[in-house]
Amino acid sequence: MSELTFEQMLEESFKTIRNGEVVDGTVIDVKPDEIILNIGYKADGIITRSEYTNESGADLTTMVSVGDEMTAKVLKVNDGEGQVLLTYKRLAAEKGNERLKEAYENHEVLKAPVAQILGGGLSVVVDEARVFIPASLVSDTYEKDLSKYQDQEIEFVISEFNPRRNRVIGDRRQLLVAERAEKQKELFAKIQVGDRMEGTVKNVTDFGAFIDLGGVDGLLHISEMSWGRVENPKKVFQVGETVEVMIKDINDTKVALTLKFPEANPWANAAEDYAVGTVITGKVARMTDFGAFVELAPGVDALLHVSQISRAHVDKPSDVLAIGQEITAKIVDLNESEKKISLSMKALEPAESVEEVGEEDTAE
Repeated sequence: MSELTFEQMLEESFKTIRNGEVVDGTVIDVKPDEIILNIGYKADGIITRSEYTNESGADLTTMVSVGDEMTAKVLKVNDGEGQVLLTYKRLAAEKGNERLKEAYENHEVLKAPVAQILGGGLSVVVDEARVFIPASLVSDTYEKDLSKYQDQEIEFVISEFNPRRNRVIGDRRQLLVAERAEKQKELFAKIQVGDRMEGTVKNVTDFGAFIDLGGVDGLLHISEMSWGRVENPKKVFQVGETVEVMIKDINDTKVALTLKFPEANPWANAAEDYAVGTVITGKVARMTDFGAFVELAPGVDALLHVSQISRAHVDKPSDVLAIGQEITAKIVDLNESEKKISLSMKALEPAESVEEVGEEDTAE
């Protein structure tokens, strides 16, 4: 009990307080686990650690000092030891809920640090009042691991407010969606087909990669990743990587991208590089029953028909050729518009003379 003058003691002997009443007081002593207040009553007020903070194991001597003025709420007038049990945390939470209610009604954007990562989302604290943000409302894209948000200050709005049912729900997703929509509007107003720009790889799939252009995701299809052949996009790109791309097409809010830059087009000088009659070397890239496709350069494949492999009869290309094998052949046809080239190995073989054939028949 703090020391009081006779007049103070006489005045306070007539003073009454009730459970639930809000009182002001001055800190007269602080221990690691409790705070003692002079509340102008015949008994001192006590705030335990659990009624001051949600932080378990907190040392109150590092948080409150003697002489500090505090406002608290009466939990129990007589705690059994002649003292008044108070709560600071619950009063702050009530005030916090009033703040959240106001923000909910005014659609106000709040900012607060993430206090805890929960199984189904994030917990943030606004003026001692807790707000739960479900995992589905944390981001505008699915995020399996939310640990990166620990202690991070985030912005959100209150989408549901029902403190009686302990349901105060925050929503960060709608802010991100709105922000992205604004960025999309700005970006679509200035981009056009043929533009080159830098983007960040956001996701990689078997059929392509999604590139964030700064508010708009563009699709870089596997067929547009190179003038050559790409078997697996995941071996070419990594999430977070920065790439320069060219806009191939814009259809409403969908953007198609390409890495097939015109200056690197292997067909640009096809008339000269792959003129009919040219003898050229390439590698067997793939085979079918009717022939083999030979890579002459990245992005340039030519067909070696089974009938053009040899003057001798060849049943299937795989009988005499292998994937990756280097072959030399003659270009016998070029169709630039359709990007088709035909080859012949047979054309490089010496033709059998009529005399040689006759001698062979005589010998038989």
